[in-house]
Amino acid sequence: MNRSKVSLAGAYSPIPTPFGPDGQVAHDQLTSNLRKWCETPLDGFVVLGSNGEYVFLSDEEKLAVWATARKAIPQGKLFIAGTGCESTLHTIQLTARAAELGADAVLVVTPNYYKSRMDGPALVHHYRAVAEASPIPVIVYNVPAFTGIDLSAEAIAMAAEHPNVIGVKESSGNLPKLADIIRLSPPGFQVLAGSASFLYPAVCVGAVGGVMALASAAPEACAKLYRLCKEGQHEEARRLQLQLLAPNAIVTSRFGVPGLKYALDLVGYYGGLPRPPLLPLSEAQREEVRRVFQEAGLLQA
Repeated sequence: MNRSKVSLAGAYSPIPTPFGPDGQVAHDQLTSNLRKWCETPLDGFVVLGSNGEYVFLSDEEKLAVWATARKAIPQGKLFIAGTGCESTLHTIQLTARAAELGADAVLVVTPNYYKSRMDGPALVHHYRAVAEASPIPVIVYNVPAFTGIDLSAEAIAMAAEHPNVIGVKESSGNLPKLADIIRLSPPGFQVLAGSASFLYPAVCVGAVGGVMALASAAPEACAKLYRLCKEGQHEEARRLQLQLLAPNAIVTSRFGVPGLKYALDLVGYYGGLPRPPLLPLSEAQREEVRRVFQEAGLLQA
């Protein structure tokens, strides 16, 4: 497959999965949120990435979420489905179903339960097998903060030798490593920054864009940061990058998915509750999210 057929350039949101008061997926709220996000400058969406609480959903729920998302996402926006599972076979099966439901590409997280055996050769074999079987392009997802696995630049470059492995979401925050992935990988392989916290320097060294949790709650600001980077407006991009550090941290490393969902409620989307065992924020934590977003200029007066 020609890598150029799917461009990953742009600013993407890994959208949260909304749950109703009964704890079930709220498909009406998912549709409403996506319609609002599609009116922003975001270039597409990851559906059932880490922020989508994919580890808490059954396969049946995942398929239903993708079906709803496909109906709500227009063809001009990229629809990336998170299909990573612990086994290669399960990943291949779920990837095939995502393709049938209309996903444009899949994001495949590193298997991680048998950590001591999830070395470079095992993971390269995994990604090549998934890519070989997949009818749509595959994006590697490296997120050591969640998986405890940090796939090396060399291993990612080896996986990238398969033409259906078109990119990587690199969430380690290790900029020298991100640059090394770009240096070592075949021409046309696309690297995405996995956080708004380092989008500007990542684009400066060759990343094509970013998949950013903050983009769900601040889509215009994250998309603007990406555009400034691409246009070479470095001073304005640098200022905006610094402005977004605190709100990015509060919806990622500090309060995670519950923080992001509360931030969505603050800015006019449906956030709602996380799925247990994740707990909603305390009143003091909610006030902290509000304060940080207010100080960053992300809340309307």
